[in-house]
Amino acid sequence: MKKGVYHIIKSIAGFVLLFNIISLAWVVIYAYVPIPVTKIMLVEGKEEKVKYDWVRLEKISGKVQLAVMCAEDQFFLLHNGLDFDSIDKAMVSNKSGGTVRGASTLTQQVAKNVFLWPNRDWARKAAELYFTLLIEVVWSKERIMEVYLNVAEFGDGIFGVEAAAQEYFGIAASDLTTRQAAQLAAVLPSPKRFSVTNPSSYVQGRVKWIRKQMKHWGYEMTYDESFVEKMIK
Repeated sequence: MKKGVYHIIKSIAGFVLLFNIISLAWVVIYAYVPIPVTKIMLVEGKEEKVKYDWVRLEKISGKVQLAVMCAEDQFFLLHNGLDFDSIDKAMVSNKSGGTVRGASTLTQQVAKNVFLWPNRDWARKAAELYFTLLIEVVWSKERIMEVYLNVAEFGDGIFGVEAAAQEYFGIAASDLTTRQAAQLAAVLPSPKRFSVTNPSSYVQGRVKWIRKQMKHWGYEMTYDESFVEKMIK
């Protein structure tokens, strides 16, 4: 093997190893510390004041945790970061010309919002898959939910459920009611297009559907075996 080719392969291998070490360390650190800022927040901050207030999962109502799971990722506690059933359904729906559906899990959204850039190119999608699987290995489901609810955007410049609860309802995230939780979860697909306080008929329909799903699961999110077993059944 020529020396030039050998050096190229060695350089690539070294880069891959360094990337794996840095990304693993990054994910491990974020498994324990509050996320200081995300790239989306930095972009939003150039245009308007960002409202962001990190809170621990224990201070976030179990109702809003369940509402988000119902709205965004109903198999959150069962999958390992990728929901292949939802991906298949989304592909069928999109190919048939129906409503365009997404299939990103909460873990994928965390990977995208916390670790990656907003572009939708193939490199970003590959990195999203990598970080999604890494997060699922290192973090607990509780930590994934905690991070998601703290960095998700609920309106222009409003990041995290605590800031949203204070802005829209004048209460802490721990005190959110079933309806309020459903209202917040209903705008998550497009927080700049949909309004929590002035909901369109579509958003109102989503709120009604989310509340129905929450009733089925018992209104409160838990992470114990009994809750998971009920999902399997």
